Amino acid sequence: MAIKSLIINPGSTSTKVGIFEDETMIMDETLRHSTEEIAQYDSIIAQKDFRKNIILDFLKAQNQDIKSFDVVVGRGGLLKPIASGTYAVNDAMLKDIAEHKRGDHASNLGGVLAKEIGDEIGVPSFVVDPVVVDELEPVARISGVPEIERISIFHPLNQKAMGRKYAKEVGKKYEDLNLIITHLGGGVSTGAHKKGKIVDVYGAFNGDGAFSPERANCVPALSLVELCYSGKFTEAEMKKKIIGNGGFNAYLGTNDARDIIKRIDEGDEKAKLVMDAFIYNLAKNIGAMAAVMQGKVDQIIITGGIAYNERIMNKLKEYVSFIAPVTVYPGEDELLALAQGALRVMNGEEEAKIYE
Repeated sequence: MAIKSLIINPGSTSTKVGIFEDETMIMDETLRHSTEEIAQYDSIIAQKDFRKNIILDFLKAQNQDIKSFDVVVGRGGLLKPIASGTYAVNDAMLKDIAEHKRGDHASNLGGVLAKEIGDEIGVPSFVVDPVVVDELEPVARISGVPEIERISIFHPLNQKAMGRKYAKEVGKKYEDLNLIITHLGGGVSTGAHKKGKIVDVYGAFNGDGAFSPERANCVPALSLVELCYSGKFTEAEMKKKIIGNGGFNAYLGTNDARDIIKRIDEGDEKAKLVMDAFIYNLAKNIGAMAAVMQGKVDQIIITGGIAYNERIMNKLKEYVSFIAPVTVYPGEDELLALAQGALRVMNGEEEAKIYE
């Protein structure tokens, strides 16, 4: 009998909900929340009941009996660094989320909502490959400044899902392959997947690697220090310049690659230069990860929303296809990835990991 899963993926202004029977999606919906609705709450965690009620109302409207689910799965949030896998939501995890020591992000609600709904109907609750998955090798953590360690905060859920998808398509195990996987969304990340572990990564959340539609990421360090102490910006403003108002937003006033391509077609030379630089820096990141794996790369995989743009993909391939063949999986399939993570535990293929 098929395992029926309720999947919850909270974002800053929406909550994605999916219903699966095994790996087959029965339905999905993006439940959007207005700025006015969100503004009523002084923290992400304070939105819990609001979002829970919206989810339950949606299920009721779709004639989905809440007691028909066998498992509830949430997107994992800003926890402490952990190994990849499917984790049972427990008190230690809920405590860390409530204290939000590592940040207040919408994904923190995933585990909380999964646990509360799961407990109410008497079924297990899990999170899968949170953004803090950390499999870095010790050498990858050294930054050059002892007080600043390179950390792993990126898109492991989608990256690993695409790695497993590719492995399945070629009849191999993800754990037997060396892959370079790049996720291109509002943030970008490029990981070196060495035999099933992401041993190094240019992350998406902490100012590392290529600039993205919304993030500046790696910028000249001394110039950044001088700007910080110039007196022109507060600490909060500087952080916003790096994450949120950086990258495409800073240069061109938009975070939409489609708008930039349109401007290029209309003859905008600045837009062309910025897009060329974006692709150039992505290629450098991919090349660096090839060096991490000493050139032993089976495949390069590009995923995320920007991967829908063939012109950008073709230009990127010109830079990196000498390293390994390139496969493009546009978009993301995080709801399916969350369902698959839970299924591996429910079917006995893996044991649920314990967050401590």
